Amino acid sequence: VVRALLDFRPPYPLRLLAEIAELPLGSASRVVSLLVSEALVERTGRGPIERVDWKGLLQRWSQDYSLLEANRSKFFLEPRGPKALLARLTELEGPYAVTGSLAASRRAEVAPAALAALYVPNIDKAASRLGLRMAPSGGNVVLVEPLADVAFERTWGQDGTTYAALPQVAVDLMTSPGRGPAEAEALIVWMEESEDDWRRPGSGPG
Repeated sequence: VVRALLDFRPPYPLRLLAEIAELPLGSASRVVSLLVSEALVERTGRGPIERVDWKGLLQRWSQDYSLLEANRSKFFLEPRGPKALLARLTELEGPYAVTGSLAASRRAEVAPAALAALYVPNIDKAASRLGLRMAPSGGNVVLVEPLADVAFERTWGQDGTTYAALPQVAVDLMTSPGRGPAEAEALIVWMEESEDDWRRPGSGPG
């Protein structure tokens, strides 16, 4: 529900939000009611969702979610550096989505990426296909099996690489170690200035 609220610009009815989020109407309604009570979503009675404070919603989401704690993840070493991983992503058989620093740098680079973060359906299979070495500490690649498949939805591509939706990238950086929060801040500034470039119209998935 949160990703749908972030990805799509209101107005839209609750029914459409539930369809986008692929959840029962009652489940979507409970989340929206909570967010209305926290002044992050505006809705009059049973009417359509009229406004979303997307920056506030990102901050609220980061209080309940963490990239490395909410999902299964493992660290690996890419000897040639994080960016070298991008050229080998075509080796993957299933869906993937690059998140974190490598994704943010496509829109607002703070510094060269020190860590490559990648959503994959199966960590062990992806690591084998990509030829990565296990690195319990000091790794520069983290493979992540997402808690929900929404991590693979509404992605975007550039130079043959698939990246996670920018709201997902932003919250992942907000909850990442090191300079992740600073990179998130820079990305959010870009998102605020370029909302039409990443936020979809509220007419729905089509």
